Amino acid sequence: ERLAGRRSHPRDTNESLLPIFCGAESFYSPAHIRSVSFCKIEKRIGKEVFEELNHAFIDEVSKIEKSEEETQAPTAQKQKSNNDSDTPSHRGQLIIDAVVAPQEIKHPTDLNLLNDAREHTERLIDQLWEPAPGKRKPRTYRENARKEYLEIIKKKRKPQNQLRAAIRGQLGYVRRNIKTIKRLLRPYSGGPLPFDKHDLKLFWVIQELYRQQRIMHEEHSNSIPGRIVNLRQPHVRPIVRGKAGRDTEFGAKLSCSLVGDYVYLDHLDWNAFNESQDLIEQVEKYYDRFGFYPESVLVDHIYGTRENRRKLKELGVRFFGKQLGRPPKLTTAQKRAINKELATRNRIEGKFGEGKRKYQLDCVKAKLQDTSESWIANVLFVMNLAAWLRADIFVLIFKWLQERLLRLSGIFKEHKTVETAVSYG
Repeated sequence: ERLAGRRSHPRDTNESLLPIFCGAESFYSPAHIRSVSFCKIEKRIGKEVFEELNHAFIDEVSKIEKSEEETQAPTAQKQKSNNDSDTPSHRGQLIIDAVVAPQEIKHPTDLNLLNDAREHTERLIDQLWEPAPGKRKPRTYRENARKEYLEIIKKKRKPQNQLRAAIRGQLGYVRRNIKTIKRLLRPYSGGPLPFDKHDLKLFWVIQELYRQQRIMHEEHSNSIPGRIVNLRQPHVRPIVRGKAGRDTEFGAKLSCSLVGDYVYLDHLDWNAFNESQDLIEQVEKYYDRFGFYPESVLVDHIYGTRENRRKLKELGVRFFGKQLGRPPKLTTAQKRAINKELATRNRIEGKFGEGKRKYQLDCVKAKLQDTSESWIANVLFVMNLAAWLRADIFVLIFKWLQERLLRLSGIFKEHKTVETAVSYG
């Protein structure tokens, strides 16, 4: 390219290097990977496959760590295998918490949703309308509707009475357009509809959105079961978290458990749920994975229901959280020990922060429901891979430091002087 005098574009350079990484034996110019391909791969793999990969990976890592422990302490392992009755039935610590993975959608408001629905219905009417002599195009009043929408949306402060009047007006326009579309679809009642699958799904979503918005407007309410907050992603639901800065998040709610340095995805749902109901199930999943129950469970105060405490007591698992009733009198040392153990629950919060800060768990850009679930499971799998790599690198660094200290200790023994050792170091 330089000899020919043509400037290379970064995209051309990447495309020319791509066959090398794909294992091609010779150069060829056609496109290798399109952006749509990644979406198809995520859709084909799915959340279940990533969860199986995650479990298989953690099992292999645990086997490697166990074999390394056996090689480092073979005598202790032999004594332990000879006396199986001393093997504890409860081992390890289980940390549980819930988090929301927000979707990349525009912040939903009732007026904006109705305006988008109105514009889409106008587009569908234009698509269905076929000009013919003597026939008039159905009225949509789109210019008046657009003008009324802009008058209220451009205001910095929107009075409640003006906002309700604007919503009522947009509801009327959407209702008229839905009736017009149904009337234009009557000739196609016996055959295939003139819409593709995307427009047909969008028309169903618009009708459900109109029904929800009409009910909320009549009842002066801001909530309804199964509320739609995005026309293109109707599976997304508002999740009220009550946290500072983000009282409501829009995305999937995850219930995760942390064992060691690795995160498991135990429950994913697009509707809001009470995470305390998953506690016993997550403890049973811990038993299925490792063959024994955890020694203790570290959770938030929302998990501390009487039913959960009773079931954990039956299983012999220690519940570590806020105690019921009047707080007992503790010494300073006991309080320090309790606070230190409670602080270990911050590790799962750190994992959530790592996923949102480094791996885009706070902005899921997939559009479909299954691809979004695959995105989330993939993020947790990559986080576990990164945790294993960090631990492996730490072991290598520790071994290097150990060898370095052994060399220094040999120099100290040989020369008996600090100045000589420092000069060697």
